[in-house]
Amino acid sequence: MLAIKNILFPIDFSERSCGAAPFVRAMAQRFGARITLMSVVSPFWQAASSGDLSGSIVVDMGEIKRDLEARLNGAFEKEFAGLAVSRVAEIGDPAEAITRYAHTEGADVIMMPTHGYGPFRSLLLGSVTAKVLHDAQCPVWTATHMEEPPPLKHVAGRNVLCAVDATPKSSPLIQWAAEYAKVTGGTLRLVHAVSGIQGWPERQLDREFEETLRAQARITIEKLLQAVGVRAPLCVAVGEVAGAVREEAERHNTDLIVIGRGLLHEAMGRLRTHAHGIIRQAPCPVLSV
Repeated sequence: MLAIKNILFPIDFSERSCGAAPFVRAMAQRFGARITLMSVVSPFWQAASSGDLSGSIVVDMGEIKRDLEARLNGAFEKEFAGLAVSRVAEIGDPAEAITRYAHTEGADVIMMPTHGYGPFRSLLLGSVTAKVLHDAQCPVWTATHMEEPPPLKHVAGRNVLCAVDATPKSSPLIQWAAEYAKVTGGTLRLVHAVSGIQGWPERQLDREFEETLRAQARITIEKLLQAVGVRAPLCVAVGEVAGAVREEAERHNTDLIVIGRGLLHEAMGRLRTHAHGIIRQAPCPVLSV
C-alpha cells in the first residue's frame, strides 16, 4: 500500500517556494504526513573591502545558521497550521544536504519547485533540483516549470497521467500511479510516445509504419496493465516524448504527471533523455518516482 508519511520540503524563501506550499499542505493532509521544512545555506568567503583577496576572512557560519534557524522557525506557520511540522537548517551544498537528509531520515517524498525565469532559464532546471532528481532514492515532486506560481487548480491532484515506457520496468510505476490515484479518489490515464518517421519517399509508408509501431506498443503496454491488475485508458502518441506528454496532459486537464525517475539512472532507459524535457514542458506538477 502506498505510504507517504514524511514529506521533505526544501525552501529558499522565494516566491517559487511559497507557490509550492499549498501543494505540500494538500499532500500532507491527503496522507496524514509530517512536513519537514529544510533550508540550506552554502558556506562562503567574504573578501576584505579593499579588494585584496589576501585579506579575505571566513564569515561566521554559526551566526548565519542561527539567523537561518530564526527565519525558518517563523516560516509557513499559517500555511501549515494544524499539521505536524519540523524545521531543519543546515550549512553545506544544498543538493547534497537535501538528498542526505532524505536518505538518513527516511523521507517518503521530496517536494520542491523548479526555476524557469526568463527566456533562457526556462530551458533549464535549477541545478539543485536537477541534482536532487538524479541522486534522491525517494520520489521527487517538482512544481510547474514556469515563471508564474503553479496553478492552484491542480492542488487536488485527482487527474493523474502516467508516462510509461513499453518495458517491464514500467510495471511498478503503473502500480504506484494507480495507488496514488486511488488514494486521491481520482482518475488515471497512461501515455506512451513512439517516435515519428521522417524523410521517407512516400508519406503513406510513414503512416503505415507509425501505425504498426503504435499497435505494437499498445499491445505491450496493455499486457503490462493486465499483469499488474490495473485498468486505465491508454494513449499511444506519435512524436517527441515531452511534447506528447504535455499535449495529453492539456487535453485531459491533468493535475499530476507521474514519470519513472528510476529510469534516469539507466544507461539505455528510454525516459532518461526525456525526463527533464517532460518536467520543463509539463502544464502541471510532475512526480518522479
